[in-house]
Amino acid sequence: MAEPFLIGENMTGGYGAVDILHNCTIAVEKGQIAVIVGPNGAGKSTAMKAVFGMLNLRGGAVKLAGEDITKLSPQARVRKGMGFVPQTHNIFTSMTVEENLEMGAFIRTDEIKDTMAQVYDLFPILKQKRHQAAGELSGGQRQQVAVGRALMTQPKVLMLDEPTAGVSPIVMDELFDRIIEVARTGISILMVEQNARQALDIADKGYVLVQGANRFTDTGQALLADPEVRRSFLGG
Repeated sequence: MAEPFLIGENMTGGYGAVDILHNCTIAVEKGQIAVIVGPNGAGKSTAMKAVFGMLNLRGGAVKLAGEDITKLSPQARVRKGMGFVPQTHNIFTSMTVEENLEMGAFIRTDEIKDTMAQVYDLFPILKQKRHQAAGELSGGQRQQVAVGRALMTQPKVLMLDEPTAGVSPIVMDELFDRIIEVARTGISILMVEQNARQALDIADKGYVLVQGANRFTDTGQALLADPEVRRSFLGG
């Protein structure tokens, strides 16, 4: 069987002597959406950071398009085609929306105008507010700036750490719609999400982590239908 487009396989590691991840495997196929859910402290964001190279692994490997990138820095992974949107501190608040997007294209030497137009097509409100300081925007709009900035690198994989944290249900639905649109362009999406039910509803693949290890792995719909997953993680 062919390897997934991006895989963090049997990852074991943490932030020092204590391991947070235990033999954890997370993968996403090209143009698909994979979601990591689980209780607080399950190691969801840690798994994401491990895949992006922000954590030293003591076991396991990370591969992108068949290439072992385990030893690469996060910056080198961006150049390989990985985009990462952290949960907080993910925009430059004093810069305008457009300046934020331009900053996202820092690794590129080619013309960025077309990519900028694509981001504005995806998030029309950003075009409207492109000359406004990003710090003046609402929480949902800031998230759009953060996602747009990551898209400016033209990533093959977009990693989102709790993209809907702190936004209203209406904004959450809208962000999820945009995420589906991004995946339809062929970009793989890997995201950590607290809103497990809604996230699994749009996911091709879902991973339920408990204490840094895989507890359930299946399609999003299969996990939503699983009585044990529903009872333990989705509130019945």
